[in-house]
Amino acid sequence: MTDPRPRSLWRGRLLALVGVVLVAFSLRSAVAALSPIISEVQADFAVPTWVAGLIGTAPPVCFAVFGIVTPILERRFGLERLAAASMLIVTSALIARSLAGDAATLLLATTVLFAAVGVGNVVLPPLIKTYFPDRVGTMTALYSALLAMAAFVPPLVAVPVADAAGWRFSLGMWAILALLAVVPWVTLVARANVARAQAPVTVDLDAPAPGVLGRLPRLALAWALAGTFGISAASVYACFAWLPVVLVDIAGVSHAEAGALLSLFGAMGLPWSIIVPILITRSRRVGVVYAAALIAGLTGVAGMLIAPAAATILWVVLLGTPQALFPAVLVLIQLRSRTHEGSVALSGFAQSVGYGIAALFPLMFAVVHELTGQWQPVLIVFGLLFLATIPTGLIVTRPRTIEDEWEHRHGTW
Repeated sequence: MTDPRPRSLWRGRLLALVGVVLVAFSLRSAVAALSPIISEVQADFAVPTWVAGLIGTAPPVCFAVFGIVTPILERRFGLERLAAASMLIVTSALIARSLAGDAATLLLATTVLFAAVGVGNVVLPPLIKTYFPDRVGTMTALYSALLAMAAFVPPLVAVPVADAAGWRFSLGMWAILALLAVVPWVTLVARANVARAQAPVTVDLDAPAPGVLGRLPRLALAWALAGTFGISAASVYACFAWLPVVLVDIAGVSHAEAGALLSLFGAMGLPWSIIVPILITRSRRVGVVYAAALIAGLTGVAGMLIAPAAATILWVVLLGTPQALFPAVLVLIQLRSRTHEGSVALSGFAQSVGYGIAALFPLMFAVVHELTGQWQPVLIVFGLLFLATIPTGLIVTRPRTIEDEWEHRHGTW
């Protein structure tokens, strides 16, 4: 399948470009802004440990649930309406969270926020496929780079802003970007409504078949992409939950050094988010990305097991390299689907299963450590996670779409 001839990113689609940029940044800034200032929040009202734990678990759980729900909503409302609605709910939830007066309100607002972010996660890849079919690599690189930036920029500014203007302003200020993200998509919906009203009545003979989401569990390609997403997401959530503690215990670093190394781990997502989409769309080197993630991940685990204090920075960099699988999946969702509805369903399925896996791994690490009293078995589990890139990579690297796979096995899509 060849891409259409590339044209200007902004000619005739400037609103979509602005909308993608604002939504992408809002998706992660909404998630990353609370944890750095939770102590300031607790100075105003009590936030029990179990509530803080639920807030930490909520993102992958909400993302998994709404990965299933969003394709169903898309058939009823359309991508643009869902993008606008999700950002409007994000805006409201951010404001509600900044005005919270107790832990229950904080938890409720945060859960609603993550639910809306889950919808936005699913609709952005199909929106890129719809508006930028000739620039899939460039737009996915931009999108995933913004996600990476929004994961570490809010923590850098949250505390200084909270010190200067209070934690409520620090949490609520991100609502401005989310509200601005509503405007492009509402405008595009209004334009489409006007164009539809002026167009002659036609019969759509090629309407997408219903029930596409229900077909995906029967396709190996869909499971391979979902598994790839899960490997990347699980490694990120597990490291953000446990890497500082592991580094302090087995590498002998200070708590401050462990925090800096965690920031380095997070920053590893940024260069890969730029390089990988372009590499895949221009050279189709999907296998190279999987091989790099596998080799780097296993080497990082081996280094932490054998000589954790010898080259700690290198091991952390290597452990952060499998984050390259995240932008790879975002691109492959678009390249491994032929139809609009296939793209939406595949995005929802991959993210739902992937975030479900991600929600389990931090808890699994805690259980393994509790049972063994050591971090080495936990690192071995981490290595087994990376080994899963072998079967998933072998399936994903075959150049076919989910529609091709279904038609080969079951007939007409």
